[in-house]
Amino acid sequence: MAVCLIISGGDLSNVPAGLEYDFVIACDRGYEYAVKLGIKPDLMIADFDSLDKGSVDLNDIPVEDHPVRKDDTDTMLAIKRAIDKGFDHIVIACALGGRLDHTIANIQGMAYAASHGVSCEIVSDKEHLRTFTGGTIVLPKKEGSSLSLFSLSAECTGITLTGSAYDCEDVTITDTFPLGVSNYWAEDSVTLKMTEGILLIVESSYS
Repeated sequence: MAVCLIISGGDLSNVPAGLEYDFVIACDRGYEYAVKLGIKPDLMIADFDSLDKGSVDLNDIPVEDHPVRKDDTDTMLAIKRAIDKGFDHIVIACALGGRLDHTIANIQGMAYAASHGVSCEIVSDKEHLRTFTGGTIVLPKKEGSSLSLFSLSAECTGITLTGSAYDCEDVTITDTFPLGVSNYWAEDSVTLKMTEGILLIVESSYS
């Protein structure tokens, strides 16, 4: 699996230990975060509305300089670039917190990636978000965390959960009602099956 790491401009968070990636894209303020995390980007995409271009030493890092007035956020541009480059998995760090509108935009970016056949995760110190487009996935228990499911497509069909506090069989959830929020593990793992749709899996720490 070819993995692209995108460092966005939300709240600073760590990149999970042991995460392996093949390419790094920093988005605007994400360049400062990359420096703090000790990661050298392979590409920077920015409109420089949250980072002073003259205040940073970009060394030999290629830069895509975009106007502030545009249709895509910097993170969305990075997602599109990762897809164009043929990566089949995207991990986005520093993409939560900060402005709510950007958080929502980043989650919609995950749906865009999934609709183009690319799986996507957002990782932070307390949350782990991932897309799922059908089949079967096993989710190991995370102590002190909730497990929530949201439909990013109009609906997600054939959802079956086993091993959770609120198991279900062949359920449909939609993007207009939060039916899958605040579940948790009843066993050492939860098995999730789904027939069709773009599902957002959210694991959130209570602490």
